Amino acid sequence: MAERTLKVALAGAGAFGIKHLDGIARIDGVEVVSLVSRDLDKTREVARKYGIEHSTTDLADALSRPEIDAVILCTPTQMHASQAMACLRAGKHVQVEIPMADNLKDAQALVALARDSGKIAMCGHTRRFNPSHQYVHQRVQRGEFNIQQMDVQTYFFRRTNMNALGEPRSWTDHLLWHHAAHTVDLFAYQCGSPIVKANALQGPIHPTLGIAMDMSIQLQAANGAICTLSLSFNNDGPLGTFFRYIGDTATYIARYDELITGRDEAIDVSQVAVSMNGIELQDREFFAAIREGREPNASVAQVLPCYQVLHDLERQLAN
Repeated sequence: MAERTLKVALAGAGAFGIKHLDGIARIDGVEVVSLVSRDLDKTREVARKYGIEHSTTDLADALSRPEIDAVILCTPTQMHASQAMACLRAGKHVQVEIPMADNLKDAQALVALARDSGKIAMCGHTRRFNPSHQYVHQRVQRGEFNIQQMDVQTYFFRRTNMNALGEPRSWTDHLLWHHAAHTVDLFAYQCGSPIVKANALQGPIHPTLGIAMDMSIQLQAANGAICTLSLSFNNDGPLGTFFRYIGDTATYIARYDELITGRDEAIDVSQVAVSMNGIELQDREFFAAIREGREPNASVAQVLPCYQVLHDLERQLAN
């Protein structure tokens, strides 16, 4: 496997699945040979565009193919844990998009199965891989920068159930279990210190979507660093997540793969990694871990503490 082409199935040909297909196209020694999605005509159309030989609406169909080494899941959140476990039971390595589950029990079950299976199981916590965040992480590791506070805004305009391409969604997104997961994991990862305190407030529940459209979260790490996270599906403006790192020697603002100082001075992060595309770097780590037989960064076991915090916050909000 260290030398031969890795054969991959990708499930979920929506907005994020396309991002993975574009990233994989730039990675040598990897071939997507099966595409799984719920609309067969659209799945075949995407498969033709990317030269993928097999199209299906049934994940089990792809998992039954012996030539497939690994699966990338870009399916609705509610399917992540069960599908990831199905991949492991079929003897396939798996990368499941964030979140790996929408409850703690399923996250724990996935981690346990991954450990027992001997297969690589990774979750798409992309912020660990964006060059902007890698730059900050490397400075922390070298002892050049210590985080005092992170201020994070995750803003979208989703008063109707639409995806990132402006198309109707078949499932409902979630601020806590999906979008907050990015920051909860990143905060602990960047600080190198576990989260010991967490508080949350949420706004009114949407009458038809059935979810909170606004949320505020406070975190504190064991080393004393704090994080303030604001999330909204009501924000009429630029969408995405914007991270401000306030530290002892500098201030940085990260917007996906770009980084500036607190005074709006651009920082060149083009040499941090082999690509400026966080999704591509995430996929490169997955395939490298398979070839090298090692635990990947953002393995399901590494990110499990994030889901414990999300579980605790969900209980707070329920009360």
